[in-house]
Amino acid sequence: MGIDAGFDMVPRLSKGAVDKENWLLFIHVVKDRYQYDDLVEIKSNYIEFNVGEHPRLPFEGHKLLRFSSKISGSHAREAKKYIDAVFRLAKDSFGSRVQYWNEGADEYGVYDWKEVNASMQSYEQPDEPETPISVAHCVSGTDPMDESDLQLFTVQMVQGKGKGLVACSNIAKGTRILLEKPLFTTQNLPLISLMESSITKKLQSLSKTQQRQFFSLHNNFPGKHLFSGIVKTNALPCGPNSVIGGIYPTICLINHSCLPNAHNNWNDDTKSETIHAIRDIKVGDEITISYDKGGPFDSRCTHLKEAFGFDCACSLCSLQAPELQISDARRLRIQHLDDAIGHSDRVMNRPDDCLADCHSLLQIIEEEYKDTTNALIARLYYDAFQISITHGDQARASVFAEKGYKSRIICEGEDSLQTLKMKDLMKNPAGHRNFGTSTRWKTVKGLVPKGLDTDSFEKWLWRRGR
Repeated sequence: MGIDAGFDMVPRLSKGAVDKENWLLFIHVVKDRYQYDDLVEIKSNYIEFNVGEHPRLPFEGHKLLRFSSKISGSHAREAKKYIDAVFRLAKDSFGSRVQYWNEGADEYGVYDWKEVNASMQSYEQPDEPETPISVAHCVSGTDPMDESDLQLFTVQMVQGKGKGLVACSNIAKGTRILLEKPLFTTQNLPLISLMESSITKKLQSLSKTQQRQFFSLHNNFPGKHLFSGIVKTNALPCGPNSVIGGIYPTICLINHSCLPNAHNNWNDDTKSETIHAIRDIKVGDEITISYDKGGPFDSRCTHLKEAFGFDCACSLCSLQAPELQISDARRLRIQHLDDAIGHSDRVMNRPDDCLADCHSLLQIIEEEYKDTTNALIARLYYDAFQISITHGDQARASVFAEKGYKSRIICEGEDSLQTLKMKDLMKNPAGHRNFGTSTRWKTVKGLVPKGLDTDSFEKWLWRRGR
């Protein structure tokens, strides 16, 4: 008979937009983990693990009830390793919904086998396409196709901060929490009188409801110039280093943390700001983004006070002095490595050192921002891509582009211009302007090694031990 082990998804995922997006991100993670494993095969409608009883993960998450296999007997000895690894990945994405069981420990799945077998048979035939969902549903924080009308957040008073957004359901990393167009955009004009006059004209063009939304926003700079005080407190730049700022009725309620759980990004294509979860957010957690530019405690606090008018008391800034000093040292190291990686002469003449710095930077970012996929990581992978492709290494460049693409999906979504750029480079690394500058590391895209374990592959990728 043998011993079965695996996990059940309880309750099963819905067909809703939120569950769909979370499942697709999970599938991306699984594909990334096993892309060079000869025992893992990507089929038309599912991923098949060619061990044990060939467990499968469907591309349509609502169909999955169970992922399991026999783990006893010579034909199944490799299966438990894969079952346990996929379980951990699923647990990271879906939390308590993923329930592990092992018959060898007298633990059994929730669903009966007749129901499980019927669900597995459905993997072969994809569902009929459904009506596309408007992104406007994301603004309300709800999933319109979920029968329970799952709400992602509510606006609540947060102690010491005023209004804020608080998760009212578990939000998986990579979920788009909000997409919102600005009430208006404005330039940071040098004279306060010009600023007030410009904002006044913009307010006059808004509806009464929109005007009330603007005046309900917090003002950390009270005094004679009310309008510019609200704008200075709340405006978010419309893109990196943009001098244009946007004012949003909901997104401007999201408070700051130096260790945020969400990322804001201006989508130039839709002229909207998006908010994505960059790590798992639990029910009751405040949703936060970062207003600062990184760096150690003193520089962050000075910037936040001058630019936004508040003293930060987030979980990082509230650490005891010894722990805060460790964090400061990491952040200074992050800044130093980030600066060193970008020097063009060094990229050309000492590319191995530059790639080693990228690897060191990745490790330090992961230490400082635990369980988080932020824009620093996405940018780092693009830096590693550029180093590789500058010296003709299409194999490594394609892998770094894929990692950058998947990081951008989590931070910014599939429709971000940066995400689409990385997707193109992943498919055609030689399309980058730097390709052909040098042939020092020349490879073709198809030379990515297969069959290596994770450690060996990472050693190859980062050119360690050469």
